[in-house]
Amino acid sequence: MNGFPASRPATVLVVDDEVDILDLLTAALELSGFTVFRAATGAEALEMTARLAPDILVLDVMLPDYDGFTVAQLLRAEGNEVPVLFLSARDALEDRLAGLGAGGDDYVSKPFSFDEVVMRIRAILRRTASPGDGELLRYADLELDEAAHEARRGGRTIPLSPTEFKLLRYLLVNSGSVVSKSQIFDRVWNSDFVGETRVIDSYISYLRRKIDSAGAPLIHTIRGVGYSLRLPKATDERPSP
Repeated sequence: MNGFPASRPATVLVVDDEVDILDLLTAALELSGFTVFRAATGAEALEMTARLAPDILVLDVMLPDYDGFTVAQLLRAEGNEVPVLFLSARDALEDRLAGLGAGGDDYVSKPFSFDEVVMRIRAILRRTASPGDGELLRYADLELDEAAHEARRGGRTIPLSPTEFKLLRYLLVNSGSVVSKSQIFDRVWNSDFVGETRVIDSYISYLRRKIDSAGAPLIHTIRGVGYSLRLPKATDERPSP
């Protein structure tokens, strides 16, 4: 869904109830080569996302009806995996983690520079682009179908956000090995993401809830080193992030 031909500009739905911010973001994004749609409420964002299928949402957290976190949660509940970049005046780490937990892919605090927003959008689109090679990755009873952009465990489909999908793919490609947090930042966030290591811990926690709840725990913490996707030993206990 998120791959797009080079001949077509990526489409961005900007959602903010402040007209000045909408105008300035629209101008900055159009100058950077994006096609821009606009919405001022959460309800409009949901309707336009369903109708227009944008490549990414730039979504303000504080909206007059639904807040941005609720919009993202509703989209994910419907199975819509469109990437989401949150904008918010709330910049506490807890707010950022709440945004990622709601299904967001990144979080920019207000006031922000337009160059930073453009950079974050491009980084998200790079890391969530569909590979398009139809590869099927397997480990134990876990499958990752890149052509369908779908994860399955024991035959049961597991909904994942685009970043969760990319992280799980990286763990699968390196199954049996230990990957460090710096490696994950480099390969999953493409070094363009500036954030706390707790963001990785949070994403690992989200994946565990979805993947490990369907069977034996596969995602393990190697304390002081990183993470590993592997079958548990008989003496292993379920790890925590």
